[in-house]
Amino acid sequence: MGSIFGKESVKEPPYEVLFRRTTGNNVDVATPYELRKYATRYAAMVEYNSTSTSEPFRILAKYIGVFGTPQNEGKTNIAMTAPVVMEDSTTQGPTPIAMTAPVIMENNATSSSGMKKMMFMLPEEFNDLSKIPTPTNPAVQILQLPSEIGAVRTYNGQYNTAINEEKAQHLGRQLHSDGLVDMTEEYVMGHYQFWGYNPPFTIPYF
Repeated sequence: MGSIFGKESVKEPPYEVLFRRTTGNNVDVATPYELRKYATRYAAMVEYNSTSTSEPFRILAKYIGVFGTPQNEGKTNIAMTAPVVMEDSTTQGPTPIAMTAPVIMENNATSSSGMKKMMFMLPEEFNDLSKIPTPTNPAVQILQLPSEIGAVRTYNGQYNTAINEEKAQHLGRQLHSDGLVDMTEEYVMGHYQFWGYNPPFTIPYF
């Protein structure tokens, strides 16, 4: 029920809010946003060139163990949980990884290959490459994402490429109006990311 009504029960990367605009500035539509600073993070990433996102999502979900045995080389100790599972510490068995938010889809329009990216942010305890299980599927890459500041607009409703681009353009115009003179439409279209916090079967309003 929580997923249907948009209740978020998974962790997301911690961040610091540097600035919060609660009202727009007389551009097309009032566009509130936050400037957030994220620390260094790690993500599992898959590149794809199809219009469907189901295949890269399935590949990443298999890596973290959503559909059964995780497709990774387990090289970390497994914490005591309920139910209790005992495993020889010398084995190289798969290590389940918790599902986190957001799932990130990147336009990557600046790439000459035209490939898109989907990323699962890894839980905060996986804060070093040595702690992250190696994927057994070569399509999955582990990325270190540097500390960075981003302008974030949160919205609800349906989402698809057209809607995501429209929301990004509105945010870009708001940032330009607020003094970021280099925030051109071309720059926005080449650099924006869509971060999804809820599964597709969530009621769109939530």
